Amino acid sequence: MLGSGISPDKYTFPSVIKACGGVNNVRLGKAIYDTIQFMGFGVDIFVGSSLIQLYVDNGCIHDAWCLFVEMPHKDCVLWNVMLHGYVKNGESKNAVGMFLEMRNSEIKPNAVTFACILSVCASEAMIGFGTQLHGLIVASGLELDSPVANTLLAMYSKCQCLSEARKLFDMMPRTDLVTWNGMISGYIQNGFMVEASRLFQAMISSSVKPDSITFASFLPSVAELASLKQGKEIHGYIVRHCVPLDVFLKSALIDVYFKCRNVDMACKIFNQSTRTDVVMCTAMISGLVLNGMNNDALEIFRWLLKEKMRPNSLTLASVLPACAGLVALKLGKELHGNILKHGLDGRLHLGSALTDMYAKSGRLDLAHQVFERMFERDTICWNSMITSYSQNGKPEEAIDIFRQMGMAGAKYDCVSISAALSACANLPALHYGKEIHGFMIRSAFRSDLFAESALIDVYAKCGNLVLARRVFDMMEEKNEVSWNSIISAYGSHGCLQDSLVLFREMLGNGILPDHVTFLGILSACGHAGQVDDGNFYLIEEYGIPARLEHYACMILVSGEHCLELVGSMAMLSLLKRHQDIFLT
Repeated sequence: MLGSGISPDKYTFPSVIKACGGVNNVRLGKAIYDTIQFMGFGVDIFVGSSLIQLYVDNGCIHDAWCLFVEMPHKDCVLWNVMLHGYVKNGESKNAVGMFLEMRNSEIKPNAVTFACILSVCASEAMIGFGTQLHGLIVASGLELDSPVANTLLAMYSKCQCLSEARKLFDMMPRTDLVTWNGMISGYIQNGFMVEASRLFQAMISSSVKPDSITFASFLPSVAELASLKQGKEIHGYIVRHCVPLDVFLKSALIDVYFKCRNVDMACKIFNQSTRTDVVMCTAMISGLVLNGMNNDALEIFRWLLKEKMRPNSLTLASVLPACAGLVALKLGKELHGNILKHGLDGRLHLGSALTDMYAKSGRLDLAHQVFERMFERDTICWNSMITSYSQNGKPEEAIDIFRQMGMAGAKYDCVSISAALSACANLPALHYGKEIHGFMIRSAFRSDLFAESALIDVYAKCGNLVLARRVFDMMEEKNEVSWNSIISAYGSHGCLQDSLVLFREMLGNGILPDHVTFLGILSACGHAGQVDDGNFYLIEEYGIPARLEHYACMILVSGEHCLELVGSMAMLSLLKRHQDIFLT
């Protein structure tokens, strides 16, 4: 055009600037801006909005702001472009400031404005400001059309206000696929799996047809509920209705089948895929580890590397438990080096996985080093260290970490409490146990079955059967772990009759005994000098096969009769060869 001697006018430049945006050529865009000024053309709304869009799309937010300020006239479109620029570039604070400045101007925000600023409230969990915006939308007389309502829905869901989200969903005059997907996703993200399942069924019954995003969002609830039947039904629906099976949907299906213990079907989906990526490989590794197939998980990881795929932080966090399960310390260290090399050591989930891997490999020193270097620690990470120290014969260190956890402001959960109580029982340390008991009474952990069972164990090992029984009697609900704890408590103190009475009560309550139950009974019989009674209960009446720990318990308490007992253990020839060890 210029070569033909034809001069551009003000209508030429917006199209040229948009073309610059199409190829992300900011430098050319700036040159055109300089040309506009040189030729004496003013920067009107169309040129200005095109230039600002070019700047924000390429991360030049300061240039966009400077041009925005220079614009003599600003309409709603221009404000929205600038507002979207701040949101796109992660400058939430400036986005809110821009919106408030717009409110003070003569320009009224429209539906696009509200959808944009509500996305900030959703990402930053600004429920207070978001609620005010909801009121402003209603007061402005704007109809709750799909884009605005969908963003409001996302905001309430991400702020964990599911009742408000559902109320809005039910009040919407029109709902589209995005609306249904948003509500289902909100339920799942907040752990309401049953509600998500019901809403999905309602969606199927309506005229709205689910897409791959719907299924990828909903399938985690099926996996969490381990509903194989429902998983197969959804898989069948996907196949029948020709829903595109992208890698995310395939990964979600793989996750469902693994969590429902259908390993063959999960592997079949993976093996039949013509295209696999790191997301699918991560789902496979995680599922194989979940099902105890650590060697297979490592094979997938090695194949992933061979195919030149780059593992992400989730992949590494998934494969580290396989190293822990196989005590593959060498590979674990190599992965640790890879994590450090790529600057991923600050990721919380990786720190927790590394800590757990080193602890399960018997390297508590390295686990502690990783733990100490973590900038951020969540409850899972603290629990991993407490449990590791407690299970590896370091109860004092476990209790020390438990105390540090409280001082750091981290929230205890039932795992933290149970692990700390286990450490108290191993010391034994009655005063620490009482402190934790007091905390349980003041908090919601009073009714946690596993924490209360651990508390029974603490009091029993500290010699206070009265408190152990009091905790047991005050439990609102009892399972086999609770009954086993109190039976073992009396058994370890030689109170045979009390153990047997509790054993009969357990049966009367419909709780079936297991090998742990009979370990407590054997201990009681042994301390009372009635090992034969223990044999009767264990073998003749209930037909539960004796395990190594049962024989070990009977040997320890049977005194001079232990040689005869060892002689009856044909399948445990190793113990026969080393019976002198037990005698000593």
